[in-house]
Amino acid sequence: MTGTQPALPQIDTTRPHPARVYDWYLGGKDNYPVDEELGRQIAAIDDGAPRAARANRWFMQRATRHLARETGIRQFLDIGTGIPTEPNLHQIAQRVAPATRVVYVDNDPIVLAHAGALLRGTPEGATEYVQADARDPRNILEQAGRVLDLDRPVALSLIALLHFIADEDGAHDLVGTLVEALAPGSCLVLSAMTADFEPENVRRGIDLYTAQGVTLVARSRAELGTFFTGLDLMDPGIVSVAEWRTDLAEDESDIGPEPVSLYGAVGVKP
Repeated sequence: MTGTQPALPQIDTTRPHPARVYDWYLGGKDNYPVDEELGRQIAAIDDGAPRAARANRWFMQRATRHLARETGIRQFLDIGTGIPTEPNLHQIAQRVAPATRVVYVDNDPIVLAHAGALLRGTPEGATEYVQADARDPRNILEQAGRVLDLDRPVALSLIALLHFIADEDGAHDLVGTLVEALAPGSCLVLSAMTADFEPENVRRGIDLYTAQGVTLVARSRAELGTFFTGLDLMDPGIVSVAEWRTDLAEDESDIGPEPVSLYGAVGVKP
């Protein structure tokens, strides 16, 4: 890791945080009782939630692997990183190309607390962490531009982020601002929740998050497609994260045939 990090802000353990609930789903230890409680409540009505978390993580790994191997992209900007879980994005990309440069962005202080210890990259490349709110894309671009060359292609990774940002809160402006700033040949890697497969379970999960003061939005395939306007979708297009380029899978376990209520896709900026 390069650069200096800001002082750790206070961690709020009285309310659940999506990054920590996700960590609990993945079997991690960097969460608090309030996060576990919400995770258990959601799993009680939808036992597919932990499966979806694993499938989403594997989608990130497959997409990163593909971009690093096949497109020649050597820069990644991962927003909404979450608590580090190995293998992390930079580990996958730098195994392919050690000189790859990666910037992680999140606004949860517990993520910052672990970033210095866990997000260490190769000497040839760069691995940096930025403490910033995803709703402030211009600040993100300014800070990321100190590590990444934004005049060259960048893979923009928004994994399981947009379902925490409603359209009226600027979800499209966020994505549009980021993509517009990137060079041709850049890619948008996106996964987000949908109610297309399991509408009742997803609705109840949204209600539980809402009761805890957390925004959660489910989008249809068509609605998710609007984030890729002007981009060329890579095959197989917008599909369940469990179905995206399974030929690229490494060290994935069987999660069964049940639906995974997350769409995933990769688009290329012409």
